[in-house]
Amino acid sequence: MSLVPDRWFCARVTVTGPLGEGEGGGDPEDNGDGDDDDGDTPKATFPCYRWLESGHLELREATARTPREVALDPQLLQQRQEERRERQEAFQWAPYAPGWPWRLRALPPTLCPWPPPRPVSPASPVSPVSPVSPAPRPPSPPLSPSLAFPLGHRASIAARAAAAQVRVRLRGLHGGGSWRSFDDIREALGCPGTPISEYVVQHWQDDAFFGEQYLSGVNPLLLRRCSRLPPNFPVTPPMVAPTLGPDTSLQREMEGGRVFLADYALLEGLPTGRLGGEPQFLCAPLCLLWLSPRQRLLPIAIQLSQHPGPPIFVPGDGPWGWALAKLWVRGAHFLLHEMVPHLLHSHFLAETFAVATQRLPAGHPIHQLLLPHCRFTFHINILARDTLLNPGGIIDQATAIGREGTLELVARGTAALTYTELCVPDDMENRGVTDVPNYHYRDDALEIWGAIESLAEGIVAIYYPKDSDVAEDHELQDWVGEIFTYAVLGNEKSGFPSKLCTRPELVKFLTMIIFCCSARHAAVNSGQYDYAAWMPNTPGMLRRPPPATKEEATAELLLATLPSPQATGALLALLSVVSYEGGEPRPLGSRWQEPFSEAPPRRVVATFRRRVATIARRIRRRNEGLALPYPYLEPPLVQESVAI
Repeated sequence: MSLVPDRWFCARVTVTGPLGEGEGGGDPEDNGDGDDDDGDTPKATFPCYRWLESGHLELREATARTPREVALDPQLLQQRQEERRERQEAFQWAPYAPGWPWRLRALPPTLCPWPPPRPVSPASPVSPVSPVSPAPRPPSPPLSPSLAFPLGHRASIAARAAAAQVRVRLRGLHGGGSWRSFDDIREALGCPGTPISEYVVQHWQDDAFFGEQYLSGVNPLLLRRCSRLPPNFPVTPPMVAPTLGPDTSLQREMEGGRVFLADYALLEGLPTGRLGGEPQFLCAPLCLLWLSPRQRLLPIAIQLSQHPGPPIFVPGDGPWGWALAKLWVRGAHFLLHEMVPHLLHSHFLAETFAVATQRLPAGHPIHQLLLPHCRFTFHINILARDTLLNPGGIIDQATAIGREGTLELVARGTAALTYTELCVPDDMENRGVTDVPNYHYRDDALEIWGAIESLAEGIVAIYYPKDSDVAEDHELQDWVGEIFTYAVLGNEKSGFPSKLCTRPELVKFLTMIIFCCSARHAAVNSGQYDYAAWMPNTPGMLRRPPPATKEEATAELLLATLPSPQATGALLALLSVVSYEGGEPRPLGSRWQEPFSEAPPRRVVATFRRRVATIARRIRRRNEGLALPYPYLEPPLVQESVAI
């Protein structure tokens, strides 16, 4: 009798016809060239891609078919309808908090405090609900073996987490109080251990590095061209004249497209938490940046509020006034990045995409295209809700807004979410950053978007020869309707489609989903430890209120404002784990979990792999010549799903 559960992983079952192996038969895998060299041997492939235990299992043949094709065979149609009912029962929607995207139901229905939303039509959107703390609930039960991390994957993450805790204690990052000096900080944090984090230690106070992080740092999605100052940010020409120099003016620079704005308005008025009995503080700053003649993006004015009245800090305000202003901006940047582009746009949207996709029949071509991009998303999100977002969890321990502020901020982010910001070409155009030099995220993201778009175009062309084939696929329309209902809560203003009528619309929607589940997540996740290991560059919380006057800014105030060693340790322990893939990596293009069995879609996938490899070579060559490389969208480092 085995003491270990008798589980084994089955990728697929291939049934070979009477000619048998060796008479024209071949490996069902196509060795990456997209062609099945099967000769005349009849074969049927049954994809599984799950961990199995004893019991009954029913697999269906892998040939991808749209409902129109299935309807021609009454037996296939009956099987398809039964499978769809089974999948909709197995993958049910459930809320987590008001105003948030819905998730996979992993709790008994009686523990869900809100009724399910009614199906939404474009004429009747769901109104956002005011965010409140959800009712306490027990930890989520384990996922089924087919969806959960395998043992090796769990062991890898657990070992990394344990090692992180050891490092935290060895560095002395387990006590409260304040830092006594910058020497203490350097002693505890001065050897973060990655080339990029070492660069951060050396340059964190440089204005040029401060600006560069908006282009190629952990959250390169916020910067927007500013042709006219917002009315709540009364920067005057004399304030910035010493930085701009005598040969130009603020108005001229704005007209020339060389002034940019970072606006943290989404943080305004959020509740903040307490740690060790101490209140934590937050501001919603406005930061004006200028592209200098040397092609450097430099901060030129900072207001630590959305309301005029507090001082507007500029580079000439002495070393500590300007340093404090930038510190508050970096603290706001961290919170906005973690809760909106990272948790909301990557993790929680990916889960809605995954639930909707899993509710499609396994033989639907959209299910087969997207399945690799759903790998382990449910498990990692359950861990996030049970360890980060639980009361007293890491978000309470290491961030200024804690759990309650996070619940509200994600709800605000959901209400403000637009389809445009998730579609890379549209987003770049909308923010006015298509021609900003040294914007490595933009360059890499546009290339990867184009490669994914070509993959989606190729698959759509095979299964949907005409626009009417898209419009008449009722399973596809239910799928996109569920995403509209449960991801953006039926908000028409988001621009998300509630139905898809043409092939280009379907291609764009599929491209957005694959990009968000792979490259976008890599861009906002993989560099977290690199840029936060030196805590003064990315503080998770700030312990003193923002300075009300420039005169009160001192080195002592800056030290007292920084997070405590204990809060620093809690955050670094988390980021040192989640910034790197756990277990066996599945990079973009690998499609290790490949449901497509026919030659035409496999050829499209093979072409996609070659294009991704070309992008990887170009990025590696570029990074070799950079003092601060941008590796996060190098395809071998981009995971094909949100799995960490």
